[in-house]
Order: sequence, then structure tokens, then C-alpha cells
Amino acid sequence: MARLETWTGRVAVVTGAGSGIGRAVALRLARAGAAVAASDVDESTVEETVRGCERIGARARAYALDVTDRDAVHGHAAQVAEDFGGVDLVLNNAGIALKAQVREMSEAQLRAVMDVNFWGVVHGSQAFLPHLIASGRGHLANVSSVFGFIGVPTQSAYNASKFAVRGFTEALRQEMLAERAPVYVSCIHPGGVRTNIARSARGVADGEREKVAKSFDSIARTTPQRAAEIIVDGISRRRARILVGPDAHVIDALPRVLGSGYQRLVAAVSRRLVQ
Repeated sequence: MARLETWTGRVAVVTGAGSGIGRAVALRLARAGAAVAASDVDESTVEETVRGCERIGARARAYALDVTDRDAVHGHAAQVAEDFGGVDLVLNNAGIALKAQVREMSEAQLRAVMDVNFWGVVHGSQAFLPHLIASGRGHLANVSSVFGFIGVPTQSAYNASKFAVRGFTEALRQEMLAERAPVYVSCIHPGGVRTNIARSARGVADGEREKVAKSFDSIARTTPQRAAEIIVDGISRRRARILVGPDAHVIDALPRVLGSGYQRLVAAVSRRLVQ
């Protein structure tokens, strides 16, 4: 299939762009000729991302943004449209992780994950949709996860948020199709990508953090740079579902091939990993 979209001279918005997948996608889009509006709750990290974009030769600007704050996200959308003259692509990428058993997880912990991972996507989608429609050829891409396909022990909060992102995004895509609105919608499902999300995960004791991170790194085979290549290519081809990494393709197939039987398999693997 031929590439359908090019990004030269177009405006791309990336949340959670201070590190990991967000930073890598911002840089990839900059190399493709896009102007980049990069945001993160940590302004110092996103400023470093913008400097990288500028070294490539792209126009870029950094914004401090808390995606859990609805009013702030809507204000951000208006500001970006004013600063750049419009918006063509939005990647709602900001996310956090939590490792916790359901019976031990606090309501505050669950709400924190949902606020960033799910409500951050909702806020970004609603705030930017009018601008994407106005562009006449907009694209909205929301980051779910392979944990939006299967449930995993100690990941109930993350699972809940990523399943929610998947359902929200797929419904939104159908709304755009039904209305014949000029906005393409993609749901992105990364597998194991070598980012700092495991090291910064909530619910992990300080003494266990490096062990958890090393365990994650041992199975995370996809680099952020490779993930960015896959994501930008998938968006450029207007794909509805973008699977990132070979493990994403395997995990996507598990519930379709095994049905609910996948749960016993995952539980057995998880049991061995903690022994």
C-alpha cells in the first residue's frame, strides 16, 4: 500500500513528549517535515525534546501540560492553534503505570491512572477535534496498549485505562466515518517498548524498582525509535489499529485464538515470574 500522508509543513501535537515513545514520535515527525507542538507535565524534559526537533530543522514549541486538567487541555488546544495557525495531527500519548493487586490497590491509585491514561485521552480528543476537522485532513491517534487486548495480574488499573482508550477510540472512529468528517482515527497498541515507564511505575517499592525495570527490559524488544517508525508509518497509511512490536501481534492474537483460555496461560506465566 502506498503512503497516503506526508507531513511537510503540517502541524503535529504530541502529549507525553518528554521521553520514551512521545519524544521519539515527535523527533520522527520533525524529520518528516512537520512542525511539532510537544507537551509534557515535566516542562524540562519536553524542552529537551523540542531542542532535538529544532536541531533537525523543524519548527517546534514546548508546553507544560497536565492532561488530567480538562480546562488546561482545552486552553492548550486553542493556544497551539493560535501559535501554529492550525492543527493536522494529534497523538494523545501521555500515560503512567501502576503495579498493584486489586485487593490492595487504593481508590486514589486507580483514579490517578484513569485520570492520566483515559481522561487525558478524552480531554485531548475533545479539545482538538474541532481543529482537526477544520484542517480538512486531520488525524487523531490515541495510545492504548497490548494491555488493551488482554488482562494481566497486578495491572488491573492499567488494563482498565487501556481497554477504555481502545473502546473510546474505536467508537470515535466510527462517529467520524458515519459523519464523513475529514478526520482519520487510529488506536495504537504498543507491546514492550524500552522506555522508563516500568522504572517510574507507581506501586513498586524502591527496593524492587530496579528488579522490575530489568525484568521489563529483558522482554521489551522494541526501541522507542523503532516504535516511532511504526507509529508514524501507520498513521501515514491511515490505519485504524497500529500494533507496535512483534509481541503486540502475538498478544493481539491470544484472546482471538484462545478465547478466555488465554487467562489461564497468562496467570501461569505470571506465577512463574514471581517465584
